[in-house]
Amino acid sequence: MNYIVLDLEWNQSADGKAYTNSRIPFEIIQIGAVKLDENFSEISQFDRYIRPAVYTKLHDKVQEILNVTIEELTCIGHDFADVANDFIRWCGDDYIFCTWGQTDLTELQRNFDYYNIEYNFPMPFLFYDVQKLYSICFQDSKERTTLKNAIEHLGMQELEGYHSAGSDARYTSQIMPELDFEKVRKFYSVDTYRIPQNIKEEIYLDFGNYGKYISRGFADREEAANDKEVTACRCFKCNKTMKRIIKWFSTNSKSYYGLFSCQEHGLIKGRFRIKSTDDKQYYAIRILKCTDEEGGKKIKMRQQREKEHRRAKRLGTL
Repeated sequence: MNYIVLDLEWNQSADGKAYTNSRIPFEIIQIGAVKLDENFSEISQFDRYIRPAVYTKLHDKVQEILNVTIEELTCIGHDFADVANDFIRWCGDDYIFCTWGQTDLTELQRNFDYYNIEYNFPMPFLFYDVQKLYSICFQDSKERTTLKNAIEHLGMQELEGYHSAGSDARYTSQIMPELDFEKVRKFYSVDTYRIPQNIKEEIYLDFGNYGKYISRGFADREEAANDKEVTACRCFKCNKTMKRIIKWFSTNSKSYYGLFSCQEHGLIKGRFRIKSTDDKQYYAIRILKCTDEEGGKKIKMRQQREKEHRRAKRLGTL
């Protein structure tokens, strides 16, 4: 299996949100990628500019960061469909995407759909977020640093600038061999531009000390939040029903928390969030994580604060 280290640059409406095309809020203007073999040795590179067709004026910030003009893009860029199809062929058949951060693959698929480009990405769509893997290996696993900071921390030569899809893909590919990959190999990320369409397709992943579940789509937020599987309290490790210490409670309309106890695996804290897709389906992402008494206390404190907040709201003292 090969690794496709991908980076994108995109443009957006220069005239504000009122002029944003909702089907393609971010139009890709450059695709950069490096193909690595299973030993992280470079096989080839892909670096192509795209001629803007939706937003034909560059947003000020985009022009400043990329140091390119619309005239230059029009001159050196190609039609998106041609670049996209070339890129799909270049990727080959057996590979997994690696990106710095979480957003590139969502925007890639959104652009593909807008231009009616056929693609056959797997479901679930797993990839490696190298920014997250870097944090697991060199930070506290929660912090997220910039690509430039990571390169500097690793003492690598900076032979080109940043904020070009090609250069950022090359820098990210150089970080890959520096990771303790046996340690982080299991820590896939899941792109949710496409979500499960039925119960059989729902996603369950076990990362050792925590588990992730991604539900199918629902017609509205309330239906998603009240679904029996979304609110289930089975241990992600042994699949046995856990004791409810604190039932699921919400802190807003999107986030829910709970605390449970598994006879075999101890305290488990839970959180799920309700999100929506472009076509207004609502789905849940639930995390169950092993915790200790201190972690349990934090959930209890959060619940108490929420109760006090709601009480003050009812009494009109907020």
